[in-house]
Amino acid sequence: MSLQEQFDKAAEDVKNLKSSPSDADLLELYANFKQATVGDCNTDKPGFLDFKGKAKWEAWNAKKGVTKDAAMEAYVQKANSLIESIGLK
Repeated sequence: MSLQEQFDKAAEDVKNLKSSPSDADLLELYANFKQATVGDCNTDKPGFLDFKGKAKWEAWNAKKGVTKDAAMEAYVQKANSLIESIGLK
């Protein structure tokens, strides 16, 4: 299975976890997904009172410079570890 196929499968599987992962796990998944699909963060930092948006922006911006393949691999690894610990529906 190619890396793209593994990534696509992991992205689908994450939607079917038995319970929601921790906020830290969700941010890590989000940041790697955005880095793999969009590349380096290309948006302005959200305002001070947008806590959720700011956290997501900071997580993604921290991945600046990570290659698409490396971000995909990190996403697949994180998704697989969550599937092992939480399980699928």
